[in-house]
Amino acid sequence: MSGPGDPGRPGTAESTRARAERAQADTDALTSMSRAAESPAARRQPSTRRLAVDPVKTLLHQHRELCERAVDALEIAAGLEAHGITDRTAARFRHRDVFSLAEEMYVRASHEKEPPPRPPVVAVPGARTDWVLLTLLPGALCAATVAGLRLTHGQPRLAVAVVGALAVSLGLRAALARGPLGAAARTGAGPAAHSPGARTRTCWLIAYALLGDGFLGAAVAGGPDGPPGGSADGPWPVATAPVLALALACVPAAWCAHLFTVRARRRLAASRGLEEFAASVRPLLLGTFALYLCALAALLAVCGAVLHEPAAYAQALCLGALLLLARLLTVHGFTRAPALVLTAAAAAEAAAPVTVLAGRLPGAGFLAAPVRTLAEAWGPGSIPALICAAGALTLLIHATRTLTRASAHASRGEQR
Repeated sequence: MSGPGDPGRPGTAESTRARAERAQADTDALTSMSRAAESPAARRQPSTRRLAVDPVKTLLHQHRELCERAVDALEIAAGLEAHGITDRTAARFRHRDVFSLAEEMYVRASHEKEPPPRPPVVAVPGARTDWVLLTLLPGALCAATVAGLRLTHGQPRLAVAVVGALAVSLGLRAALARGPLGAAARTGAGPAAHSPGARTRTCWLIAYALLGDGFLGAAVAGGPDGPPGGSADGPWPVATAPVLALALACVPAAWCAHLFTVRARRRLAASRGLEEFAASVRPLLLGTFALYLCALAALLAVCGAVLHEPAAYAQALCLGALLLLARLLTVHGFTRAPALVLTAAAAAEAAAPVTVLAGRLPGAGFLAAPVRTLAEAWGPGSIPALICAAGALTLLIHATRTLTRASAHASRGEQR
């Protein structure tokens, strides 16, 4: 007789099937739960909760490359500002300003490699003998050329003028290649800053300061009757005093740019907000600009007295202001506005004598009327003075908006 546990009995078979069905149901339930946990919706929900709790983590993912290559928190702050993040935006990430947000991002950033030792908070380039001497080169070569023109006549004078112009151009290029006025090391935009187009516009403006006023005055008077004679009292006067002063002004321009860079970086380290930094750098920029103009005015007075020529303060000061602002913007990475303004100024100066000459054609006298009126009322120098003043004012307004940003003064590790 079979016992209760005999598998041959009907009750035993039914209980075995029931246990198997319950085990299969439990297995199906566990499988469904694991699939639900691995679904995209389930994966998104915890992430959403985490991002809501930790908003800085989202910003870290968006600017991961910036945080990994940054050497300090100031570089992250400058990069965030360049991407449009302000102190008001930082408040949404539970920070009082961009600098505080950058400090947390720097601490939390995961560097793939061993991070380099942190540099000092204020890393500013010091004055070096090489660029100090290079800034003296344009003025020295220009002074030698002016002396050669005063001591020669005829064909030798022409040769001295050609060789001197080439030497001054090369000296100016060398002075702009290194030091505070050099853009290649600071921005990595050396080719743009030293392109043939940029050099051509600058050389044209300086050449007009040397020959343009005399030619325009002679054209208004019905000339010119001959080539320039190399002096300020000929039929085509040559203004050597303002050009010599501008060449010598490379020294104060370099020192003013160096002073602006050093002070701006120190204030960047001490500031706790973008608006605070901009408010502290704006008067520094204007003070540096005024200091350069004072130095240039003094050089104009000295050169005019030594050469016994008109100093042409208005034309030279406006041109010097235009060239300094264009260089400051280029050095700090803003190349588009200086290129456009220099191009417009060079084109306007070229158009002034062209319209006077075109006005001699029959029925075209109206073309020369504006330039002729200004030249007769205020002198030929009023034309370049107004053109350069308009360009300098445009760049000054642009500089007060761009050179007061933290991103314009972030340390790039350059060596000058």
